Amino acid sequence: MLKKFLTGWLGATLLLASSILSAEPAHYKIVTGPERGTYIQIGQDLSKWVAQPAGIDLAVVASKGSAENLQRMRYEPGVKLALVQSDVYQAYIDMANSGNPDAGTAIRPLRLIMPLYDEEINVVVRADSPLKTLGDIKDKTISVGLLGSGTAQSATTLYRLMFGQPIPEQNVQHLSNEDALAALIVKKVDVAIIVVGQPAKLFNDMNSELLQQLRLLRADASAPETVRAKQTYFPATIRATSYPNWLKEDVPTLTVKAFLVTYDYGLRDTVGNLNHFADSLCANFDNLQEHGHPKWKQVKLELPTLVRGWKYYPPVEKHLRACLANRSASTNGAAQVAQKPRASCTNQERLLLLCK
Repeated sequence: MLKKFLTGWLGATLLLASSILSAEPAHYKIVTGPERGTYIQIGQDLSKWVAQPAGIDLAVVASKGSAENLQRMRYEPGVKLALVQSDVYQAYIDMANSGNPDAGTAIRPLRLIMPLYDEEINVVVRADSPLKTLGDIKDKTISVGLLGSGTAQSATTLYRLMFGQPIPEQNVQHLSNEDALAALIVKKVDVAIIVVGQPAKLFNDMNSELLQQLRLLRADASAPETVRAKQTYFPATIRATSYPNWLKEDVPTLTVKAFLVTYDYGLRDTVGNLNHFADSLCANFDNLQEHGHPKWKQVKLELPTLVRGWKYYPPVEKHLRACLANRSASTNGAAQVAQKPRASCTNQERLLLLCK
């Protein structure tokens, strides 16, 4: 039965692949993040390992980050996919629910494909800074990231949760990640907040002498500021193995979830292409985990229940759930075949561990 199922599934997959290869590829775009961030590498992996086998020419586009991505996803022609931080997506929903018409127009037609991985919040100071933990950044001059970036949303939300007030306007700098680190070194800011998945090219490509002038602040789990921040963010660890030329020990921090987002499309060709994308995502998920950015190893191929106001894209959700059910059935079937008990075992078979 299992063999028959797998043969049928393989035949259908080959037929789909044949029809896709013979068709003119669709030309779509995915908006990601800064050139040396993690999002753009995740986008490149999706383009190579998922879109290409599905017959989609997926151009990977750099951006400032999540807030810009939501806007471009909504309004820019050709942008069919976007990478977005969960707190940015939720902030749009909250603003829409509070009556902001622009936020409502932007967010209500958008749909989730699936959750991806956690992005670490890196709170960086100079190596000689007296600051030790996240709770020490109050009233300091802080680079929160570019306007339109997910980092800016996370940094301002984190500060407000920790201290019950926004960052004083005179203390805010909107710098790119690279400019923020440079400003730290020359003492133009006290703190740079950078949200990026580890290991990040931003840090690993940096000159080692400059990198040694920087240090990460720790999240003190028992501090009231950290407890308040965990209303929205989750505990995590920045591992020394991610940055062997910089960190001597692991650093506790907080994270935000990254999501793959699309639009509530109804056009037949677009729906069909995104369905092919979903099938390819399921079929090639092992390739993403083996060959893609290390963050793929943290991604689970699953569709968890969403919080209120969040919705999956129904056509893709249907295809992913069907594929997930097939993967589960084939795995369970194989396991049952492998573990089928023997009616009896000889002593020799037991000695050779050939049956239990």
